[in-house]
Amino acid sequence: MTLPPEAYLWFKSLHIIGVVVWFAGLFYLVRLFIYHVEANELEPTLVKPFKEQYALMEKRLANIITTPGMVLTILMAVGLLIMQPQFLLQRWMQFKLFFVFTLLVYHLYCYRLMRQLSNNNCNWSGRQLRALNELPTLFLVIVVLLVIFKNQFPTSAATWLIVGLVLFMAASIQYYARWRRIREERLNAS
Repeated sequence: MTLPPEAYLWFKSLHIIGVVVWFAGLFYLVRLFIYHVEANELEPTLVKPFKEQYALMEKRLANIITTPGMVLTILMAVGLLIMQPQFLLQRWMQFKLFFVFTLLVYHLYCYRLMRQLSNNNCNWSGRQLRALNELPTLFLVIVVLLVIFKNQFPTSAATWLIVGLVLFMAASIQYYARWRRIREERLNAS
């Protein structure tokens, strides 16, 4: 059975939709983990209800949005590769698949963290979880660049300038968050 040519466009469209849903879920899921961990800093009577609420939100987000987005992404990618199997021989696709596999490991690790949080035995701090939350962004940028540039990935000085600017912006955001946190701590100590 051969698929009609427009099937490729359907696979591609649904693949992109799946990626958007999957990443939206991954971004928000780890943000919920941060709130969950930081609930320990609340007034003692509020800790338990907030943690229970975050656990419920995490479970729903993971099971209703994030994982279905991942499954849609993978199924549509398989459809795309069935229609264009020669992509598997190209270096950019091999790198892309490596990063997607790494994202799958990240996704599964989020389930482990979710279980630890619901059992009150997670040793991650809010700061560590914030750093963890940056990983899917990095992978998203890499995968999009691989898909767009394919085997002509740019390595010119302009490219490295853009990479440097992105890294500078990321570092600036982290520095600002740290500065704000220190300022709040000083104000609370006064």
